[in-house]
Amino acid sequence: MRPVGLENREREEVPENTVLVMKKRAKIIKVENLKTPILYFLYVFIVWTFYRMNFKYSDVLEELVIKPGIWLLPLLIYVFPKEKTDLAGIGITLKNIFPSIYLSLALGVGFFFLGLIANIAKYQGVSFGANIGTISFIPAILVSFATAVTEELVFRGYLLGVFMKKYKNLFAVILTTLLWTLIHAPIAYFVWRMDVVQISIYLILTFVYGLGASGLFIRTRNLAAPIFLHVLWEWPIILFR
Repeated sequence: MRPVGLENREREEVPENTVLVMKKRAKIIKVENLKTPILYFLYVFIVWTFYRMNFKYSDVLEELVIKPGIWLLPLLIYVFPKEKTDLAGIGITLKNIFPSIYLSLALGVGFFFLGLIANIAKYQGVSFGANIGTISFIPAILVSFATAVTEELVFRGYLLGVFMKKYKNLFAVILTTLLWTLIHAPIAYFVWRMDVVQISIYLILTFVYGLGASGLFIRTRNLAAPIFLHVLWEWPIILFR
């Protein structure tokens, strides 16, 4: 006959061991579920950095063809089908469309006019041609929207959404923003040829924008918000160059 106390201790140990096993399995599952977004980001960073280091074509070709091909094709062909991602899950929806637009405009219009004022002060008048190259103003705006759609779909629509499922919103925003800032470093050095101080300022501004865009996406759950904000944030950078 076994002592009663021993039986009670064994009964208490079983649930405790079970909980430990479940926690370990949960951690393993969490890591496994993060493999795809992390590997996808590494792919984009490595391939896009290699491209920036070795090639340079027109902005129209790069932003309308090359960047979507490198960034979006793997996402659309492999990642989204694998994870069974729906459009609403990445913010492609009509829900909150009007709040998304006016909130992004309210936040971004100040950036645009700041860049415009700086451009006027620098060139003694409006001189977009000095900053946007050979293409005219309207095509340059369209290129900006194309860039915004590609980058926001990847970072706010996909990566931020994935991280929010695994972590608290604040950590998800910070992690997404760090990756967002990292991927913008190559263009500052290889294309714009900025010095250390200029790169530091640019990356700080990029990080701040990433926080704002991520917060706006969390509030609206609509990709239109960071897209419009992206365009209005990008133009001061163009006009300051």
